Amino acid sequence: MSSTESPDTATAAALPVPPAGTGAPDELVDWVTLASPPRLTLAVRRPAARREAPAGAAALDREPALFVHGLGGSSQNWSGLMPLLADRLDGVALDLPGFGESPPPDDGNYAVTAQARAVIRYLDAAGRGPVHLLGNSMGGAAATRVAAVRPDLVRTLTLISPALPELPPQRTALPTALLAIPGVARLFARLTREWTPEQRTREVLALCYGDPARITPEGLGVHTEEYARRLQLPYFWEAMERATRGLVNAYTLGGQHGLWRQAERVLAPTLLVYGGRDRLVSSRMARRAAAAFRGSRLLTLPEAGHVAMMEYPEVVARAVRELVDAVGARRAADGS
Repeated sequence: MSSTESPDTATAAALPVPPAGTGAPDELVDWVTLASPPRLTLAVRRPAARREAPAGAAALDREPALFVHGLGGSSQNWSGLMPLLADRLDGVALDLPGFGESPPPDDGNYAVTAQARAVIRYLDAAGRGPVHLLGNSMGGAAATRVAAVRPDLVRTLTLISPALPELPPQRTALPTALLAIPGVARLFARLTREWTPEQRTREVLALCYGDPARITPEGLGVHTEEYARRLQLPYFWEAMERATRGLVNAYTLGGQHGLWRQAERVLAPTLLVYGGRDRLVSSRMARRAAAAFRGSRLLTLPEAGHVAMMEYPEVVARAVRELVDAVGARRAADGS
């Protein structure tokens, strides 16, 4: 199975995706097709150039890393963090099926297990494992499953506001959960049809940021342009509805398939990042997560919201670097 074959003609003709190799001026986007059923075409974003190591720092071989976004997000959610780690990590960010610039999955499956399977299939096809795996929100739930069932693919795990079951959820997360009900997403689309892309973008960022004032005009412009593009996709609201339903269903799973039970199975050294102003994943879950992931590190940012890697990329990058360096030093000491 090739990780570099082109998308099939029918899919490429039906969906308004940009040509391969495009992206922000300092980023490149390529497409990877995984042919085994269900067929997936995934957009993969990477920094265009390696960031130079800090002055006086020893030269290090870069280790592979993979970044996985959350519900309604895209690989662009990592554009602020990836360059800060590019001297240490050879990182790429994935658009999960139906999000960003990746077309929807052929089988229409948006469950967390399906998202995890997409990550595993990409890593197996690309031969990139074991990687430093980073996930946010829904991507954090998928990354937890990956680390639990395929420990050979994960060197370290970083979870930023992971969407692990929180019952009952905090009230500010309930409107998002309602998108899982059939028809609600399209009803919302009709009720807000007069909203401009900038209005929609401001509402989303206000929900995700602890302090919306930290959003720069340039950042707002980039996100607005991306949101306007995605609203034109015929499957936009269906993807949101089905992915939300998949996430809600994951919250109700018990036994060995439950996300908290799988968190206890993770062997990879883990960094947990929570925001004190997170309106979607409560920071009160930080303690439970720290207990579930054995030997984990916990970073709580009191002023951050749901996307700490976007609000405080320098702080998150420093914590990730410390984890990666500690694991590297341990491996060197063990001679592995």
